[in-house]
Amino acid sequence: MIKENNGLIWSIVKRFNGRGYDLEELYQIGCVGFIKSIKKFDTNFDVKLSTYSVPYMIGEIKRHIRDDGPIKVSRSIKELGIKIREIQREHLNKNGEEMQIDEIAKQLKVSREDVALAMEATNCVDSIEGTFYKDNKDGNQISLLERLSTNKNEEESITNRLAINQLIDGLEKRDKEVILLRFYKEKTQAQIAKILGITQVQVSRIEKRILESMKKKLIS
Repeated sequence: MIKENNGLIWSIVKRFNGRGYDLEELYQIGCVGFIKSIKKFDTNFDVKLSTYSVPYMIGEIKRHIRDDGPIKVSRSIKELGIKIREIQREHLNKNGEEMQIDEIAKQLKVSREDVALAMEATNCVDSIEGTFYKDNKDGNQISLLERLSTNKNEEESITNRLAINQLIDGLEKRDKEVILLRFYKEKTQAQIAKILGITQVQVSRIEKRILESMKKKLIS
């Protein structure tokens, strides 16, 4: 069964290329995920085993990298992230809206950069498909995956979600902040402009440039 799906497993493994891990080792981890998917697969599912197994393989490899990776989130950053979530929840309940990064930094007496780092490090962004923002034109909710869709099959679509996460990780600081605020925090371009201290037109141009660049890399 593994031999029959060898190409699929390697396609997942290669998504993690360049992170300093031996691909053969990651291949073995991917095989573990594939075996786990077989044990839980039900032939009554309206999906192919190969498609069903992809999230298991990705999850197994990500857990391995998370647990054994050289970069760890420090205790101080974790504690700051907890404080941020607490005051955000209190502010949201009291005022009906989220606090801006500058407000959080001022209240906690830390730098804006530390706030952004703590929020990014402690936020678990698991689903590109399940993360929505409202389109400015008609108010419909659209996922980032839909904006970057290449109209490929379901199996490739799943692996593309992983690729999108990697592309976001490789963005410059301000570009990354725009994408996170826009698609994960559901901020409008006007709100982002206020947070970053730039114009809405600049935000629009940055967003368009990033999406076009990410889509080209995703297709390639």
